[in-house]
Amino acid sequence: MADREIKDKDLYDRGMAVRRSVLGDAHVDRSLERATDFDADFQEFITKTAWGQIWTRPGLDIRTRSMLTIAMLAALGKDGELKLHIRATRNTGVTRDEVKEILMQAAVYAGIPAANHAIALARAVYAEMDEEDARKG
Repeated sequence: MADREIKDKDLYDRGMAVRRSVLGDAHVDRSLERATDFDADFQEFITKTAWGQIWTRPGLDIRTRSMLTIAMLAALGKDGELKLHIRATRNTGVTRDEVKEILMQAAVYAGIPAANHAIALARAVYAEMDEEDARKG
């Protein structure tokens, strides 16, 4: 195997490990199972780049990266990804109170409409999570 292939495989493997630890096996499995010829390369790209190169860097821990991601997604109004990362707080150790504070901070720096929308999304995600937990017993 060429050095480039070894490096790519290492990035993919490290990225997949952290992607699964943050988002959960079920989500990652669904993403990979749904991948087609059109988007399979994209799945590999985000696994190697976002998860393998960035989320595994030693400068910040997973919890901090999770909080930053939530703030940026709220600021950018990226609903689907924001809901995904709020749900991922189950795995990253970020508390609901911390998410509330992140979104309060976002209100000042990203704007009240963006934070208002993010708070509504977070409230809905937490209600879904609470219902799921209640069903599990």
